[in-house]
Amino acid sequence: MRPSKLDYLPRGPRYPKRHKLALVGCGGISQYHLTAAKSFGVEVVALADVNRAAAESRRDEFFPKADVYTDPRELLARKDVTVVEFATHTAIRPGQVQDALKAGKHVLSQKPFVADLTEGKRLAALAKRRGLKLAVNQNGRWAPQFSALLAAVRQGLLGDIQTLDMSLAWDHTWCRGSKFEELHHLILSDFAIHWFDIVANVFAGRTARSVFANTAYAPNQDMKPPMLANAVVNYGDGLATLGFSAYQSFAPQEYLCCVGSKGTLRGAANVCNLTELELTTKRGTVKIPLQGKWFPDGFRGTLGELLRSIEEDREPSIGATNNLTSLALCFAALASADTGQPVKPGQAKTARL
Repeated sequence: MRPSKLDYLPRGPRYPKRHKLALVGCGGISQYHLTAAKSFGVEVVALADVNRAAAESRRDEFFPKADVYTDPRELLARKDVTVVEFATHTAIRPGQVQDALKAGKHVLSQKPFVADLTEGKRLAALAKRRGLKLAVNQNGRWAPQFSALLAAVRQGLLGDIQTLDMSLAWDHTWCRGSKFEELHHLILSDFAIHWFDIVANVFAGRTARSVFANTAYAPNQDMKPPMLANAVVNYGDGLATLGFSAYQSFAPQEYLCCVGSKGTLRGAANVCNLTELELTTKRGTVKIPLQGKWFPDGFRGTLGELLRSIEEDREPSIGATNNLTSLALCFAALASADTGQPVKPGQAKTARL
């Protein structure tokens, strides 16, 4: 059996010179946004951060000719800027996204997109009224293992999806003492949003009936948020199960297995470092080698998809409306973990992130 050809690698814009980017928020994650733009030959003409030194440092490293601002509103007033990327905190980002849309700019928002589904719908509607693209940086979709999985589903290789199981064991204690440790549900919200997004897109077109989630503290855990979590998403005619063991694992591993009516796709390796998947159908089993890495390819994927959607005048696959389905799963999981009861996606309108 020959390896299946999967169309999963990030695609760049066809006309990179047409796009003039601006970045708001120059913290640690901004380096991947800028690396992605540079890899495509897309110019970043402006950067903004309340810490001017941070913006200047990114400018000097990546785009020496870019202008630097401390007030994003000055950046939005520029006529040459066509796309604005926001790598700011969720608490302040929705207002910034709204300002950018009102200024006539296409937007790539960092995730989680919003903490309120109603607010997310309002921003999606605003973008649509103004004929603009509003996308969310769900960069996990272009992690090689997930991108290949989604391609296999799109191409019909697995048939009707029955189950999707994903689990991880790794050490997430690097965030001890950081702002991340203050998150109410560090693992189920900030981290697992990528996995809920994959679930929503593997089961695209189907409505989840409920989400049931649990969290727990590891024995002798010295961090504030629970570092152990799991969730089951019930589609009635399909199930997705997620498991996260994030406290001091000495043998980090990631596992995924997607079972469909025509085939099974599975893989296991060090976390975020899967180099191959195994596809089994009635024709036999074949190994599918994977190219790339989540960092930086995930960011190349999201930026490339947004820019192509602008060029082709279509809704980006990572559009705001699409992302609200993923957020509804995540918010339901958070509510379930807090109440101990299954929650219907969409019932929990807001989230304590």
